Amino acid sequence: MIRLENLTVELPGFSLKQVNLTVKKGAFFTLLGPTGSGKTLVLESIAGLLPTTSGNIILNGIDITRVAPENRGIGIVYQDTALFPHLTVKENITFGLRYHKKTNRDRGKHLSGLIDQLCLEPLLNRSVENLSGGERQRVAIARALAVDPSVLLLDEPLSALDPNFREEIRCTLKRLHTTTGITVLMVTHDFAEAHFLAQRAAVIHQGKIEQVGDVAEVFTKPATPFVAGFVGMKNIFPVVFHENQAWMDDFCITLAAPVNGSGKYIAIRPEDIQISGKKFPENTPNVTSGVISKVMNHGFYCEIGINRDSVQFQVMLQSSTFYQMALSSGDPAFIQFAPSAVHTM
Repeated sequence: MIRLENLTVELPGFSLKQVNLTVKKGAFFTLLGPTGSGKTLVLESIAGLLPTTSGNIILNGIDITRVAPENRGIGIVYQDTALFPHLTVKENITFGLRYHKKTNRDRGKHLSGLIDQLCLEPLLNRSVENLSGGERQRVAIARALAVDPSVLLLDEPLSALDPNFREEIRCTLKRLHTTTGITVLMVTHDFAEAHFLAQRAAVIHQGKIEQVGDVAEVFTKPATPFVAGFVGMKNIFPVVFHENQAWMDDFCITLAAPVNGSGKYIAIRPEDIQISGKKFPENTPNVTSGVISKVMNHGFYCEIGINRDSVQFQVMLQSSTFYQMALSSGDPAFIQFAPSAVHTM
């Protein structure tokens, strides 16, 4: 288990601000956020590669905040693998064992199983400079796991790989986590990785944790406007709530349920909004009209902007469906969305 208690790291021009986070033993947890949000700093603080200003890092019930990196029992894999170019694959994998106190018998059994799981046997005597991206990443994972750490930290390990290698390593990580039960904390900004690999997630922004929860909850029930925008709810508007209605200037939006508490915003995913060149049937909820201000063709789907007064709605649908409507930029259009598609914050 990893627990961060008010972790603060002050750096020139940036800081982590009282980060509180718990990763349960044996869990696969992902830390999401845009570039420059502090994701890697969190990992490096846990690994002991970055001095903390204040707060505590607890690993399996023990405070390791001031423990030397090599004594923390933590493995880390970086995006660029950080392998030693002058060493062979085998020498890279076994490099950290000189600091580890396992018996030779234990080492041999553990390493043999690890090399077998990662399909590295044919590569052991090769130079790492002659490996593909996927092979290098598998070697980096093996090196991190060779010392049998209690926690594995992954810093965007798939982002530099092409799609084929990315899928290969993603499945490898899933299999390793299932077979070893190791606690994993992975940094990424790739939503597919989070959904495929992790059970829980946190979103970090400008050094502060914005939301923690199950992966599905973070993506479907964002807690803040930033998280809503980050996970793809591109329609985020300030509103005034009254029971089961949200007022956006003169546009009354019907909600699925009354809003309790101090909510101030609504968010709607662009794929949950329908568009038409004709009026929707009478009594259809949440209908309004505007002018098409942009059409962005992304191949299989289109992103359409609809201006309504000073507000722009973002709509996303299949390209073939949109072009069958014979609509283009500058045309008037109607949009509609179901009350259940409106998320409140």
